[in-house]
Formats: sequence, C-alpha cells, structure tokens
Amino acid sequence: MMMMMTESMTTEMQTCMNACMECHKMCMETMAYCMSKGGKYMDMSMMSMMRDCSEMCMMCMNMMMGGSEFMGRTCMLCAEMCDRCAMVCEKMSDDSKMMECAAACRKCAESCKSMQMMPA
Repeated sequence: MMMMMTESMTTEMQTCMNACMECHKMCMETMAYCMSKGGKYMDMSMMSMMRDCSEMCMMCMNMMMGGSEFMGRTCMLCAEMCDRCAMVCEKMSDDSKMMECAAACRKCAESCKSMQMMPA
C-alpha cells in the first residue's frame, strides 16, 4: 500500500486508512466468492453495492493520503456506503463469508465516522 506518511498523518487517519483497505479487500474477495457461488449470490444490486463500497473505500484512502480538503466529506459518504453494504451482506446471515464482509464494512463505517471531526 502506498503511504504518504507526513507529520499530519494522525493515528485516527492511519486506523481509518487500514479499515478502508481491509473493507476494500473484503468487498473484492466477497464479490469473487459470490460469482463462484452463483444463484442467489449473483444478485446485481448486492454486487453493485459491494463494488461501489470497494471503490469508495479506495477513494477515501486516496483523499486521506493526499490530505484533501474533501477528506471529511468523503469519509462521511464512505461510512454511509459501508453501512449500506453491511446491511446488504447481513441479509445472508447464514453465510460466514457474507458476515465477514459485513463486519469489515461496519468497522470501516465506524472508523470513517470518527474522521468527521478531523481537519483537512
């Protein structure tokens, strides 16, 4: 992972970036898992939500690494998308992979919410 470690990189930002990276990774892995399972796992709205969540996590990390003035708002949107993705995955509560993805999404959402108060 590329790191633009500067004096302004806080512990909270590093924690959030790690959570975003993990969520991105889990969403990508879970999409591949769903494609291999087929059937009900190929629900297009669920797959789209995981793809969007994964992309938003990557964008959020990039904004934090670059010290963007839009970092706070990006983190808020990322938190919202992660929460929605978690809700979608939790609909398949009998599948451990789906619940693993939901947990990564929830963790990322909480971490992103904590970034709301961070100055750019």
